[in-house]
Amino acid sequence: MAKKPRKQQSGSTPATVALTTAGTVFTVHAYDHDPSSPSYGEEAAEALGVPADRVFKTLVADVDGELVVAVVPVAGSLDLKALATAVGGKRAAMADPSAAERTTGYVRGGISPLGQRKRLRTVLDASAGSHSTICVSAGRRGLEVELSPSDLATLTDATLAPVGRS
Repeated sequence: MAKKPRKQQSGSTPATVALTTAGTVFTVHAYDHDPSSPSYGEEAAEALGVPADRVFKTLVADVDGELVVAVVPVAGSLDLKALATAVGGKRAAMADPSAAERTTGYVRGGISPLGQRKRLRTVLDASAGSHSTICVSAGRRGLEVELSPSDLATLTDATLAPVGRS
């Protein structure tokens, strides 16, 4: 059974603060997160009633010793080789989860490409451009922000590249 979206949780996150400070148009979507859910992104898509190709997950990878953020649709996976190529690297691997949390300031499943403790290089999957808006984590499990892909790319200084695969 699908979860019902609920009104925004009280308080803000560094991601929503960054969006507000920048004057960006965005919508916050909150839902009741189920800790036993096997996929945070797919849970968000189902709870919000949004197609999975419009909900993007934020993944942190290690490219030649540098942490890099990849933002890809939850319906697919990250192509590590394509990510390395997109940032001019040779090898990429998923980052250690504790390093990703420590560096971004967010917990796994709630890592946002926005408002990170240490701003990391970001690559946004090129498929984002086919949508007027996409959803990404707002910095907490059960909280998503919807915004235009161009605004996300501008705010994160993202490179657009085909780094997701179906």
